[in-house]
Amino acid sequence: MDYVTELRHELTLFGALLDGDLSAPVEHCGDWRLADLAAHMGAGNLWVVTAVKEGHGDDYDETAAPRDQAGLRAWYADSADRLVEALSADPATPAWTFAPPHTVGFWRRRRYHETLIHRWDAERALGAPTPVNPELAADGVAEVFDTMAPIMVARGAAAAPAQSVRITATDSGHSWTYGPGDPVAEVSGTAEDLLLVLWGRKPRDTDALTWTGDLQAGRDVLAGPLVP
Repeated sequence: MDYVTELRHELTLFGALLDGDLSAPVEHCGDWRLADLAAHMGAGNLWVVTAVKEGHGDDYDETAAPRDQAGLRAWYADSADRLVEALSADPATPAWTFAPPHTVGFWRRRRYHETLIHRWDAERALGAPTPVNPELAADGVAEVFDTMAPIMVARGAAAAPAQSVRITATDSGHSWTYGPGDPVAEVSGTAEDLLLVLWGRKPRDTDALTWTGDLQAGRDVLAGPLVP
């Protein structure tokens, strides 16, 4: 997957939304408004630039974001350009990361999915979320299980699952098993719906997903939290 090209596309989509109402509330991000989400995104972009170019993760700063619309959009656009430039290095290049692999390749994938989720948040805040490509959404689901959920367990923010659930994306053909042993339940849906549920953008009991097996046990396994 060409994460840099896909990331550039998502960054551009997010930036275009900053012409909208910056006071619009962002439903799944606490009390944030769109301006706060933009500050978070730009600061995260610059944080990753530092992680790649300086080898540490100490310079995360949302307070640097301008609060006027033109200034915020220009600052965000600059952060996006700098991020793409930094991540255009060989993916095997060493970088500071919060989980393995400690390479530019980690950030290519992680930053793509971070931007995808928050682009969806911003579009929803403005009333017009657009579809997510099934293959890209499926990779986001995979990242939850191979990277994000293990981090949450390692940090003590979630308990390791005692049972397993089978997760199937009906449109991309991908499936995953999370937890030990034979699955006690299976949940299926489009890759986009699965991704949005796992990231807390849709409820686990949404009608968009189909469950079989022990429903309550399955939902308990996915309660996590699986992501920060």
